[in-house]
Amino acid sequence: MRRTDKDNINIAILGAGTVGTGVYKMIKEHRDEYKDRTGAYINVKKVLVRNLNKERPEYDKSVLTCDFDEIINDRDIDIVVELMGGIHPALEYVTKSLEAGKQVVTANKDLIAENGELIGNLAESKGSDLLFEAAVAGAIPIIRPLKQSMAGSKITEIMGIVNGTTNYILTQMSETGMGYEQALAKATELGYAEADPTADVEGYDAGRKVAIMATIAFHSRVVFSQVYTEGITKITAEDIKYAKEFGYVIKLLGVAKETDDGIEVKVHPMLIPEDHPLAGVRDAFNAVFVHGDAMDDITFMGRGAGQMPTASAVMGDVIDVCRDLVYDSCGRVGCNCYKKLPVKNIEDSMSKFFLRIQAEDRPGVLANIASVLGNNDVSIAQVVQKSRKGGTAEIVIITDYVKERNFNDALAVFNGMSGVKEISGVIRVY
Repeated sequence: MRRTDKDNINIAILGAGTVGTGVYKMIKEHRDEYKDRTGAYINVKKVLVRNLNKERPEYDKSVLTCDFDEIINDRDIDIVVELMGGIHPALEYVTKSLEAGKQVVTANKDLIAENGELIGNLAESKGSDLLFEAAVAGAIPIIRPLKQSMAGSKITEIMGIVNGTTNYILTQMSETGMGYEQALAKATELGYAEADPTADVEGYDAGRKVAIMATIAFHSRVVFSQVYTEGITKITAEDIKYAKEFGYVIKLLGVAKETDDGIEVKVHPMLIPEDHPLAGVRDAFNAVFVHGDAMDDITFMGRGAGQMPTASAVMGDVIDVCRDLVYDSCGRVGCNCYKKLPVKNIEDSMSKFFLRIQAEDRPGVLANIASVLGNNDVSIAQVVQKSRKGGTAEIVIITDYVKERNFNDALAVFNGMSGVKEISGVIRVY
């Protein structure tokens, strides 16, 4: 890692998209200030793009290349900043960069969630930095605090709003009375949602971020395929209304817990009390709530996406690596996955549930519903019954904590039960 030129550090950026352009702008605008912070000037020597003919007025044309070999074979390039997204070819480029002895910074949640062990071990074998603060929650510092600031505590729970698109949609539904489709359309119009919002609204984006946080917090490898994911597409205005009536708000949460028999890691909508720190997180903001035995509760909040918030997190990592290069050190802190805890099946986890049922409005139906729940070891904490037109009553129930397998067994009975017309909503409760 020893360098002869400590006054200049050269980086290559892989990808000239939104975040890559933000990083490029920050380096140009703050060059002298970064020199004061690190002890060296940070220079962008190359930017990898797919098409050299595309107009990119923000960039000096001399730095653009579509040939990765120009980067990997350039001994003067110290740091590779991967901002392409996706698994391939990002995995191959990061691997080759580490094998060539270069330091790596990435914002790629897909890459870290699926291949973090592979590239982490490679970085360790090469004595190289591999930093990825921007992979989770944008500008919010959470990776570094989990690895360093909170390392003295035993962390038992992480719960976070880590997808701005879904939080914006649910905020609109809660505050304006919009339905899901209308709120999604507004999110798309404002640029919060992609043309294909599946990764956001089905919980996949949040699932990858939760896998990363769980791996670090619980010192045990968790990959995305082990995360239970459930999105917000079935949330209705009626669900929102009843949540308010019970004193809750609905958020899409990533939840990771270390229990006596393994790790629970999941993403799903959840009713949380109105006075919980995450309840007031509005619009596209993100927040992460962490509980540890010695530190109690800590909440981080800020902008979890966008060009400059994400670029800010990337540059925080770049500056750390630059300091390491100047002082001939390595600041990388690995995940130290020594526990090898099992990841629990969702049916073995414990949850409280909000249950909304359309039933025949006649004597004995509510009693039958309560009997089915009781026979499956599901206790009722709260219940509201409201008559509606056409001989249908809407029954809203909040349960006590129950094993998910037992609750699902009760739902299976309801689906074939006389007097029950429809299960209209099922949402977990904090």
